[in-house]
Amino acid sequence: MAKDLEVAIVFADVVGSTQLYDRFGDTRASETVALCLEIMKEATYQFDGTVIKTIGDEVMSTFESVDDAMGAAVTMQSRVASETREDGIPVTIRIGCHYGPVVQEQNDIFGAAVHTANRMTSQAKAEQIVISGFTVERMSPDLRKQTRQIDVATVRGRLDEVALYELVWQPEEATSMLPTIEWENRERRVSRLLINFRDTTIEVSDRHKSINLGRADDNDLVVKGKLISRIHAKIEMRRGKFVIVDQSTNGTFLQNVQGTETFVRRDTVELDSEGTIGLGRTEAPGSSLAIHYKTLE
Repeated sequence: MAKDLEVAIVFADVVGSTQLYDRFGDTRASETVALCLEIMKEATYQFDGTVIKTIGDEVMSTFESVDDAMGAAVTMQSRVASETREDGIPVTIRIGCHYGPVVQEQNDIFGAAVHTANRMTSQAKAEQIVISGFTVERMSPDLRKQTRQIDVATVRGRLDEVALYELVWQPEEATSMLPTIEWENRERRVSRLLINFRDTTIEVSDRHKSINLGRADDNDLVVKGKLISRIHAKIEMRRGKFVIVDQSTNGTFLQNVQGTETFVRRDTVELDSEGTIGLGRTEAPGSSLAIHYKTLE
């Protein structure tokens, strides 16, 4: 009987396994791949996950929470890095994760969320953990601090683009991110951001922490234009600050009240005080496609 679930889906696979067989022979390569698969499974069970299936050199698992999925992913990466080094065979894994609804039938799962999770894995490089922006929103605040946006991607079956984030799991990289986080927390905090476009006003605050902007009709703020992507950008409240995350082809143009212009493309920048947002091109204050923003304490 089919059952509807909402889970964190993780794909973990061995990078370049074909080259391993060519370089080290069938016996040593197969032993190394088997060790990687065993580590992936053990890490899944350690964090209360379910191994759905093994496909060649890849393991597919599900978890009730994103934090558990990330705990398992970090364990997989760190154990593979340390335990395979002893064998003298250079092997790495890559991991992708997406949280979403699936249909479970017997011992397998189906749905668009599975395709998205698999797409995250295909975008990951060796030793990377790549997750969707939707998944980042379901992390605990402390874990979210260890993520950074790296790109956007299209996914089969979806009309919009998906923001790609990386979970920084290696201790030296995670540590280097901490001073920035602490510094941000000490700065002046604002509580509301007002977005005005023509006769529409939207507030971003603790009650509504993010909005999407773009030409697709299901965005929170719909702006039509030839240079504007379906989901062009997202505005989010993060640790008392407001940022705009560009996810577009042509980028986003910002101009503050002092006249300073900033261009952002597939990256994140803070919205400071007050100014104008242009999607796909520069928009002068008062133009028909200009979006006005203002932060309020």
